[in-house]
Amino acid sequence: MKKFDVVALGELLIDFTENGVSSQGNPILEANPGGAPCNVLAMLAKLGKRTAFIGKVGNDSFGRQLRTAVESCGINVENLVEDDTVHTTLAFVHTLADGDRECSFYRNPGADMMLTADEVRADLIRGARIFHFGTLSSTHEPVRTATRRALQIAQESGCLISFDPNLREPLWDSMEDARREIENGLSVCDILKISDNEMEFLTGTTDYDRGVAMLRERFPLPLAFVTLGKEGSRAYYHDLRVSASPFLSDNTIETTGAGDTFAACALNYILDHGMENLTAENLKELLTFANAGASVITTRKGALKVMPEREEIEAVMQ
Repeated sequence: MKKFDVVALGELLIDFTENGVSSQGNPILEANPGGAPCNVLAMLAKLGKRTAFIGKVGNDSFGRQLRTAVESCGINVENLVEDDTVHTTLAFVHTLADGDRECSFYRNPGADMMLTADEVRADLIRGARIFHFGTLSSTHEPVRTATRRALQIAQESGCLISFDPNLREPLWDSMEDARREIENGLSVCDILKISDNEMEFLTGTTDYDRGVAMLRERFPLPLAFVTLGKEGSRAYYHDLRVSASPFLSDNTIETTGAGDTFAACALNYILDHGMENLTAENLKELLTFANAGASVITTRKGALKVMPEREEIEAVMQ
């Protein structure tokens, strides 16, 4: 009997998002807790799953805010480490007219980059059914080695491994580094969640069926999800290819956390149903619920603290 459903490792940071204009005409920024791995865990916790996070923040006011926020979501923070010399990572999010966003990161270095291999709690990973990670924990040392160590423990422990590349180009020294680290994730994962722009980066094609086939020629990829924004999503499982339409909302504010919400809903379905003998109907049900969850989060500022309840997602589906 595993103690946790999902353990995730990666970045935890403050997203400064726009929230109106001051009397002087200056943008007002709200300090929202963020970071893709914890966003995933927060949504899973809303769905009743047991989760734990491995990462590092600064020993500063933002780090303390993040610890409080993550813990309040019901996520285990025993392995949230504090750095006494490097500050918590910050991101400034500019929302575009169509709800998409541009991010500027203050992370040179940021505390999330400073997690070391010996700070990774092996017992937490061994106690998980699924280990989830992205590539922001592989941009630099020492967190790159810490991620490698965590993956080794996860493989040895028989965890399902979930991977979301979550490509953020400004954070890499070179895009060849990014490609190499994404390919490392592809080589070990059982469940892949990848966006359309990440597929284009890796494969050079906007034919996503062909792109998945190209990746599968090199990597096992038992189950892959491709998110297509306003075009919905697709699932690829053995010989099955299933697609589902999006739930577009007139109330969309920004897309922060949409992919993370989708990923969490997909993992929740796998936790409930397993990875064996999934049917086209199963995958359609999974994608529909995940698309609806992603739609709800686009109507809210931030992500980690405002993940939707199951009932809200089901209401969108109706």
